[in-house]
Amino acid sequence: MSLKSRLQQSNILVAPGVYDGLTASLAAAAGFETLYLSGAAVSYTRLGRPDIGLTAVTEMADTMALIADRTELPVIIDADTGFGNALNAQRTMRLYERAGASALQVEDQTYPKRCGHLADKSLIPADEMAGKVRAMADARSSEDTLIIARTDAIAVEGFQAAIDRADAYLEAGADVLFIEAPQSREQLTEIAQIFAPRVPLLANMVEGGATPITGADDLEEQGYSIVIFPGGIVRAIGRTAVEYYESLRQNGSNRPFADKMFDFNGLNDVIGTADMLAKGVAYDRNDS
Repeated sequence: MSLKSRLQQSNILVAPGVYDGLTASLAAAAGFETLYLSGAAVSYTRLGRPDIGLTAVTEMADTMALIADRTELPVIIDADTGFGNALNAQRTMRLYERAGASALQVEDQTYPKRCGHLADKSLIPADEMAGKVRAMADARSSEDTLIIARTDAIAVEGFQAAIDRADAYLEAGADVLFIEAPQSREQLTEIAQIFAPRVPLLANMVEGGATPITGADDLEEQGYSIVIFPGGIVRAIGRTAVEYYESLRQNGSNRPFADKMFDFNGLNDVIGTADMLAKGVAYDRNDS
C-alpha cells in the first residue's frame, strides 16, 4: 500500500526514525508501516555532528537508496530546505524519488538550516517557500510521492504566523502539513482543529525538545495522521554505545556487557545471514 493510500485511513501512522539499512530493517521487523529517514540522524551518525545543515543532498539520497534496497516500506525523507532555491528543491525531489522515497519533507528555514528544536532559527519569505512547494510538485514523477510542507515559524514569528504560513503552503500544493515545535498541548490541539479537517497533519516528538511528548493515541484523537520520532534511535544507541565503550575500556573484555548486546550468531539471525547464504548457494546451482 502506498503512503498516500494509507493516509486515507483514520488511524495514525507512527514513523520511527532510521538512518541506515540496519535500523530500517529492525524497524520493519518490529511491525512499523512507514519509516522516517531523519536528516538529523544521518548527521549524528555519519558525520558525528549536530543537525545544522551539514549533510549534503547526495549523502541523503545515497542513504535513501540503501534503505530502499533493504525494505519495501514507504519512507518519509527529510529534504531540509530543498538544499537551496526552488530549482535545487526540484533536483532534490528527482534525486530522492529515484532513490525510493515516498514523501519529502521540506521546510521554510534559511539555508543552511538547523534542528527545529534549536534556538535562533531564521526563515525565508512565505512566498518563496510556497514557490518551492509548487516547484517540487512540478518535478515529481508520481502523484503518489507526497510533499510534506514544514514551517518553523512558531519559534521565529509566533503561532499565528505559523498558521498563516501553513495555509499558504497548503494552497501551493502541499499534501501534508507539519507545523514544527508547538510549545504546548494547547497549540498542538489548535493546529489540529484548524487543519485536520482539510489535510493530513504530521507531529514531531523530540525527547527534550520544545513540544511536550504526546503519545500516538492522544495525537490520533486530536486529528493527527502521522507522528515521527526522528532521533530517538540515535539517542538510544548513543547512550548504549557510551556504556559499551566505557565497559570495554574498564574491563578489557565484552563479557560484563554480554547481556546487553547480540552475540555473533544473534546479530546474524537478525540480519538474515543464513537466508542470504542459502540464496547464494541456490543461484550457484545449475538448476532450471
